[in-house]
Amino acid sequence: MALSGQASGGWTESSSALRLLHVGIRNTVGILTTDAFTQTNPVGNIGGAYAAPSSAGFDSSVLGVLSGSVAFTRGDQGPNEIGGPTAAPAQAGVTEIGVFINTAAGNNFENQPAVASDKCPYVSSQGTYANSLYETSCNANAALTYTTGDPLYASENGYLITGGDANVVAANDFYQGAATYLMGILKMPADAVQPEIVYDQRI
Repeated sequence: MALSGQASGGWTESSSALRLLHVGIRNTVGILTTDAFTQTNPVGNIGGAYAAPSSAGFDSSVLGVLSGSVAFTRGDQGPNEIGGPTAAPAQAGVTEIGVFINTAAGNNFENQPAVASDKCPYVSSQGTYANSLYETSCNANAALTYTTGDPLYASENGYLITGGDANVVAANDFYQGAATYLMGILKMPADAVQPEIVYDQRI
């Protein structure tokens, strides 16, 4: 099912995974960590978790934090740093604060403001978004089902993951179930017509 209204098709050809429907706050507070430009994708904290076909345009060869991935405070790197998830989940000073709008390293032939400024905008404080970057499995064999009304959390890979699928266990979220933070409420799951999840952000 597609969203109401019309579109030129240009948004499906964008290099950004996050589409702003009703934007909350575009935030640039914080300086990117070095690994925000160099981390591998997926980060690999969940074994065999991320299936590339689930995300339109996902390319594992792109390094650094991705458009549509979760932005974390990185107190392990400094008092004002942000970036992707740490290799050690539930680390002190590391918590989710929003979702990155753009890929930090940028793509060939695109302007690369993050590289020049050490800033990468993220959306925080509410809003409604469509996102084509999300977890589709929580291990090598268990595909995830997204249902309207599902709570969304940050996975250990730093992508959105449903909290409503029976295959998702505490170890799959970034805090390993110890102090899970609600990222959003799913409004519309992806399907063959629209390969994005649509959600109201709650962080």
